[in-house]
Parts: sequence; C-alpha cells; structure tokens
Amino acid sequence: MASSPQLDRVIGIMKDIRSNPPADIHEARAVLDQAFAVYPPASDVTIFEIDAGGVPCQWITASGVPQDRLIIYLHGGAYATCSPTTHKDLISRLSLASGTAALGVDYRLAPEYLFPAAVEDCLAAYNWALSHGFEPGNIVLAGDSAGGGLVVSVLLAARDSALPLPAAGVCFSPWVDLECTGESMSVNDHLDAFIKYEGLFARAQSYLGEADPKHPWASALYADLHGLPPLLIHVGSAETLLDDSTRLAILAKDSGVDVSFKIWDDMVHVWQLFASVLPEGQQSIDESGEFIRSKLG
Repeated sequence: MASSPQLDRVIGIMKDIRSNPPADIHEARAVLDQAFAVYPPASDVTIFEIDAGGVPCQWITASGVPQDRLIIYLHGGAYATCSPTTHKDLISRLSLASGTAALGVDYRLAPEYLFPAAVEDCLAAYNWALSHGFEPGNIVLAGDSAGGGLVVSVLLAARDSALPLPAAGVCFSPWVDLECTGESMSVNDHLDAFIKYEGLFARAQSYLGEADPKHPWASALYADLHGLPPLLIHVGSAETLLDDSTRLAILAKDSGVDVSFKIWDDMVHVWQLFASVLPEGQQSIDESGEFIRSKLG
C-alpha cells in the first residue's frame, strides 16, 4: 500500500532539523525542543509535573481515561536529548488510544550522566508506580528509539531484581545495539533522513563512557530475554535502525517471548511523533493502543 503524501513533508522536517549541525549538546537539545514544540497535545489532555521516586516526570493523560492503569513512557533522543515535553503529543495520543494514564519519565541524559543512569531512573519510576498502588498487571512500559531500548533494559533490570514484571512492553523503532552493527545502518543510509551511523555511534560513546556496549542493560541484543512479558515492536522500512528491531524480534521469539512485530512500509524513524500530520503515525499509535488494551484486559 502506498504511503501517505504527507510523508514527504515529514522527511522534509527531518532534513531541516539535520541541516544545521549543532555546535554542542545544549544546542542540539534546544533545536529538538523547538522542532517538536509545534506538536502540542489536544486541549483535553492533562499535564502536570510529578516526582516519581526522586525522578522528575510528567503525568500526561487524555480526558476520561481510568487512573488505575498506567503507561510509563520512556522518550527517545539517543540518551542525550529530548524529554517528556518533546514527546507529549505522542504520549497523549497513546494514552487516548489505550484508555490508560501515562507517566513520561524525564530521566538523566548523557554526557552529563553516563550509563546506567537512564536505566536506574526509569526503574525508579517503575518502582514508584508499584509502591503507589499500581498493580504490575496494570502497567505497560513504552518508548521510542533509545527509549524503546530502555523499555527492554528496564524489563531486564526489573526481572534481575526479582520485581514483578509489567503486563507488556511497547517499542517504537528501538535502539538495542549500541555497537551499531546492523546491516541496515549502511543499506538504509540513503533512505533515512534523520539517523546516521556516525552521529548515532558518537551518542553511544557519550552515553556508555567506559561501559561495555554489550552490557545487556545497554544493548538488549546481547541479553537473555527469557521470562519477559509480551512485546510490541513497530519499525519503519526506511530506517537505519531497522535491523535493531528485526534482530530484537527474532531474539525475543527465540527466548519464548510473545512478540507482535510489524515493519511499516516507507516509514521513517519514530514516525509516530508526527501523528498530527501523518496518518500512519496515528495508525501505529491506534494499533499500539489496542495491543495495550488487550494486555491490560
């Protein structure tokens, strides 16, 4: 099926963001904050700041959804940029599609804070939810790009800490190989207007410091995934990170995990962020919402 004509507009937006390389990480953050400020959530969405176990978060919830079911959302940005604020439209749409409250985690970023700071913060937010009356079976972890990788990392950290696991995980274009070895890094380089090998590898180094890139909490492709809850993985065919998702889905299935995996034709990295202008973005969110509803019963 042919992709929507609006896709060209989204690709143009991505190229514009990349057209002026930032001088430093602070400028990179400012550029992305400005780029995504044009996608505000719907007027009936409630957003307020909250402290979740010492971690700053945003409660981002569509009108009328039950407050006893929770998505803990882990934003992307290569562990160095973005926040729940840049992702508030996506998070609010996922809240509405799933009929679930959402908590956007503002985890510590690199290079100021190195691995495993992001994992620790997201795990702390999950522990906060468990200690504040949320049943694990009423919680779903969701995230995109680096946040999609964090979803699996936090599931592993929770399992290894003998915590009760949430009902499911939702991963949009997850980054799960910080060595950046996927064949699609080169094969799809001419298609991907946003994510390039050199920049991604540099971000991996700034996050890892001296840590092993094959540490399972950094790169889930090197983890034992046995015992994890069901996963939904959505990725675009035009992404340099396509192989991260493909390999994660195979590894999870081989580990006995229930996996719902879909490659979206022609879609770019985390196209769900552009759901207000790109129909396929909303379609992916709607399908993810149905998945979450089914896992939360």
